[in-house]
Amino acid sequence: MGDRYERGPVTRRRRTTISGETAGTGSKQANGNQPATAEDAGTHCPVKGDKARDTSAARKHRSSNDVHKDKLRCHRLQESLLSSESGYSNYRGILNWCVVMLVLSNARLFLENLIKYGILVDPIQVISLFLKDPYSWPAPCLIIASNVSIMAALYTERRLAVGMISESVGAFLHCVNLAAVLCFPSGTVLIMTSMTPVGGVFALAVYTVLFLKLYSYKDVNKWCREIRQAKARMLSRSNSCPSVPKANGRAAHCHVTYPGNLTHRDIYYFVFAPTLCYELNFPRSPRIRKRFLLRRLFEMLFLMQLQVGLIQQWMVPTIQNSMKPFQNMDLSRMVERLLKLAVPNHFIWLIFFYWFFHSSMNFVAELMQFGDREFYRDWWNSETVPYFWANWNIPVHKWCLRHFYKPMLRRGVNKLTAQLAVFLVSAFFHEYLVSFPLKMFRLWAFMGMMVQIPLAMFVGRFLRGNYGNAAVWISLIIGQPIAVLMYVHDYYVLHYRGMSENRTV
Repeated sequence: MGDRYERGPVTRRRRTTISGETAGTGSKQANGNQPATAEDAGTHCPVKGDKARDTSAARKHRSSNDVHKDKLRCHRLQESLLSSESGYSNYRGILNWCVVMLVLSNARLFLENLIKYGILVDPIQVISLFLKDPYSWPAPCLIIASNVSIMAALYTERRLAVGMISESVGAFLHCVNLAAVLCFPSGTVLIMTSMTPVGGVFALAVYTVLFLKLYSYKDVNKWCREIRQAKARMLSRSNSCPSVPKANGRAAHCHVTYPGNLTHRDIYYFVFAPTLCYELNFPRSPRIRKRFLLRRLFEMLFLMQLQVGLIQQWMVPTIQNSMKPFQNMDLSRMVERLLKLAVPNHFIWLIFFYWFFHSSMNFVAELMQFGDREFYRDWWNSETVPYFWANWNIPVHKWCLRHFYKPMLRRGVNKLTAQLAVFLVSAFFHEYLVSFPLKMFRLWAFMGMMVQIPLAMFVGRFLRGNYGNAAVWISLIIGQPIAVLMYVHDYYVLHYRGMSENRTV
């Protein structure tokens, strides 16, 4: 009876090793639990070698169980990759597929265009777009005349800095100067018959940029005077910039304080710098990177030629063939022509964005050692219309915030009214840059910008995420060719109606 009692635990222990339920219990005892009897203590002595053998045996046992479980089970709880709940975000292959399909489809359209119309690219015709008369260059002369407004702003600020004129008189002189910046070139474009539409757009674009720059120049210098009066500090009243010391053969950038910034060098640096917001001390890059500069220059020249070639070869025939359906009010043909024009128009717009905001502005910034290179943000990820307008043109956005939107808020205007005012000003300048060079006023660009307000409300309220982003892209792809066709149709009706009626679709 005593032998049976002593052998009992051994028998039970052997059973537990065979059965899968209590195998873990036996392993726990082998790993340090005290046995009930002396025999158990002799059998399961806590020796290091025994522990290692038991551990390896347990691992083999678990691995064999895992193998059997893998054979019996092949499913687990998971979402499909294209579901938003899956958290999957690597769609590089789909993006490459979209690029390949885009290239192939556009290549087919371009080949069809070549077969139908032949080669239409003509560099001489490009020159004629800027110069109607080779002996008369009205647009370049108009741009050179803008130096008068620059000098007027500088000398007005100098008089204000030394107290020769009052703030009210200075504000009046600045208003007259800024009004002349907008009215003088537009009136010249309307009056002069030798001014081509392309030359007029270029000249008015330069004057529009100059208007925004001089407005910022006026505001910042006024703020400097207010700070000086508030702090009651006696600063230097010298009208010349402090001498620039030499460092390693190059001029070292020194810190400028008001009114030491009121120099010809300072204002002309601001005029040519790729920004619309004036500062006394711009962030400066340490050196000019020649390789970076040459790459941007190559991109500028190549993309300029590519844009002109695509306009001549792809857009002009499509626009010309769209005149007859618009005159006959053939709705189905109008929609077909609109969609046919949308692809080349959007492609050229994307090239223009890269050419202007990346290649050209980086080239100028590198040449002038201008340090702030944030000319655009990720507007292509826009899920709302306001996000697009705030991120695709950073210089204009910064100017609107600094000199228009925030001052209105400080005066007690609510945010919605201030945002509507910003859109209104933007719509005015869009119409200004189109109507005066074409010498006709149809307000298509103005209405196109104002339509952005209800579109922004609709997208912001009913569409989210990818749907909002798709709505922004659709508005860009479809909205621009609508305005282009409206202006071209009206221009052709006014000037080339007889020619357009004889064209075949």
